[in-house]
Formats: sequence, C-alpha cells, structure tokens
Amino acid sequence: MEKAKEKVSIPKSMLLPQEEMLEVRKKGKKIKIGMPSDFSKVEYRVPLTPQAVDLLVSYGHEILIEKDAGKYASYSNEDYQKAGGTIVETKEETFQCDIILRIAPFTLKEIDSLRGNQVIISSLQLYANNQETIQKMMQKKVTAIAFEQLENEDGFLPFVHQMSQIAGVTSITIASEYLSNSRDGKGVLFGEVTGVTPAELVIIGTSTAAEYAARAALGLGIFVKVFDTSVYELSKLEEKLARRIFTSVFYPKVLRKALVSADAVIGATAFNMPPKFKVSEDLVKQMKEGSVIIDLNVSQGGCFETSKCTDFKNPTYVKHGVVHYCVPNSPAMVSRTASISLSNILIPILLAIGDNGGVDNYIKVSGGFRKGAYIYHGILTNPDVGRLFGIPSKDIDLLLAVF
Repeated sequence: MEKAKEKVSIPKSMLLPQEEMLEVRKKGKKIKIGMPSDFSKVEYRVPLTPQAVDLLVSYGHEILIEKDAGKYASYSNEDYQKAGGTIVETKEETFQCDIILRIAPFTLKEIDSLRGNQVIISSLQLYANNQETIQKMMQKKVTAIAFEQLENEDGFLPFVHQMSQIAGVTSITIASEYLSNSRDGKGVLFGEVTGVTPAELVIIGTSTAAEYAARAALGLGIFVKVFDTSVYELSKLEEKLARRIFTSVFYPKVLRKALVSADAVIGATAFNMPPKFKVSEDLVKQMKEGSVIIDLNVSQGGCFETSKCTDFKNPTYVKHGVVHYCVPNSPAMVSRTASISLSNILIPILLAIGDNGGVDNYIKVSGGFRKGAYIYHGILTNPDVGRLFGIPSKDIDLLLAVF
C-alpha cells in the first residue's frame, strides 16, 4: 500500500505576488522631528546626539535642529549637518514638525507657536507646569509624552533610571563643592582623612539616585545614613550596595539627630512622583550652619519645606544658615554624558514610531509608551495632573477606540 503523502504547509507570504509583499513591508512612516534649544530654561542637555540623527536620517526621517541647540553639550551645527540634520534659525521652525523633542516643558508662548495636532516629547516636571499651560496644550490638540513616565515592556522606567544615576553621582560632586572654600563653604572635605572624623551625609529616599549617591559617597569614606518610609526598600538598597549602612524609617528623634550632625543632606526619592515625606522647616533650622541641602526632587514638590526651584545661573540660596541647591535638572551639569544617555533611549522609540506608522499606532501597541502620555489628542489622560490642576482626565485605554 502506497504511503500517504505528507501535507506541506506553505506560508501565506509565499503565495503573494512580489509587489504585494513589498507593500506589506512598507507600512512604516517617515517622520519629521524638530529639536529646539532649551537655553531660555537654562537646560544644556539635548535629546538627540549627531550620531542619533545620522541613524534616524538613514531610515528616511527628517530632523530639524535649532541653530546652536547642541553647543552646551559640545555638539556643533556642523556635527549635526554632517549627520544629515537640517539647521534652522528659530525654534518656531522646529515647532512645525510632526514630533518635537526637547528636555524642558513648554511655556505658554511656545505652546502658542505650535501648529497643533502634533506630538511633543519632553519632561513633564509636574510643578514646573500650571493649569494654563496644560489647558493651552489641550486646546492645541497635542499628544504630550513625558520622559519620566515612559516605561519599557517590563515596567522599567529607562529615562528615570538613567537620569537618576547621573543625578545621584553628581549630587556628591555638588555637595563637595559647596562645602569647600571655593564656594565660600565651611571648608569641609567631603570624604575621609586619617585621624579626622569623616563627613556625614543623610539621604532621604531609596531611589536609583539615592543608590548612586550612596555608592559614590561610600567610596569616598563618607558616613552615610539613609531614611525612607519603607523598611523593605531600605533592605533592597542595602542589597544593591552589598554592605550594611545606617538605615531608618522616619522616626522623628532619629531623623533630627542625623540632620543636626549632617554636613550634607540629599533629597532623592523617586523622580516620577511627588515625595511621600518632607523634612520640616523646623528641622532645617536645627541643621549646622554651612551645611548643604541638595533637593533632587524639587520639580516634583521637593523633599524639604524650605525648597524652591533654582537654575544653573543662580543654583543656590541660604535659608536658616543652610545652603540649598535646588536645580531641578541637575544631570545637565554633565550635559554631554546626559545627552548621550537620553539619545540612546530615544533612538529605538523613534524608530519604532516610524516602523509602526506614527505615534497613534505605536501608542496602541506599546503599553509602556502609552504610560508616558498625559495628553492624547487634546484630552488629559493623566489623573495626577488632573488632580493637581483641577482638570478632568479620561482613561487613555478608552480613548484608543475613538482615535
């Protein structure tokens, strides 16, 4: 008896004419991306390096860069032109693009200059906004994506993680600088010397920034104390540092004793939400004269009742004898390193947007990218923003069926 022939499964794509196969592959979209400068906000980072522009242009995308946008990150106009970018004279020209990339939030005047029905990707910096700016963006029907809210498919926050690393390390440099005589400090070495009591650092929070600040400080021999609301998070931090350090929840007497003897205090809770705990003004009054506070969370409301936003032109102020450093964009202190880091994260996102035929399609297929949207086609979708500014919000998942 003849053996039955095996049934061969032929992929459907093999039956398509060659022309139809090409059409299936050509679902991507070429996008026009604008990159304005952020100098008016004393922001020195750029979201795309020339190397990133070169890669995006090779995929057919068009990049418009405001003249001199990269100069503080040591990228020249010529660098961007060689990479295939187009240098334009004004930021208003970049505001006409499909997608606008920048670090700092938009001002009212800048929002007015937008053509409307566009995508803006930038930092939200919740407390740098107000009801009027949010409502103006809604009127312009923009889709607004916040760096600090973006997740990958595993729930990891890449922008927050990378900028937190940089902020944590630089905070130790900043504390050392403002404790030294070069900045009219009290002349304390932020480190350890044989026969001299080591400097003391208090860290508020257990975020990535806290971890990297603690790691850098411990390497210098500084006595580190960390406070948080959660014993579990404190335990996780010790595991990451691979050593036992002084840790405590916010017991008032323990915290007071630590702050009174501290040479520097760093506020380093999570970058994508308001701090759960604030150091009272009364406790700040009890700190040593000439000690330093560095509030890395000032743009989310701050870890200290005495905090207020500053910038690189006037980074500090003194209150109750304590130096306060409250620059919300401290990673811009090392603008080139930070720009490379940002660019590395943005490249795959922008390429995926193009491959999926635009932001509207990508926002539907990528849950992590969708988490970053706080305005979608002019509709507020972030409940935290809505509660802060008294604006009704809607669930973005319900809106996706409409658009």
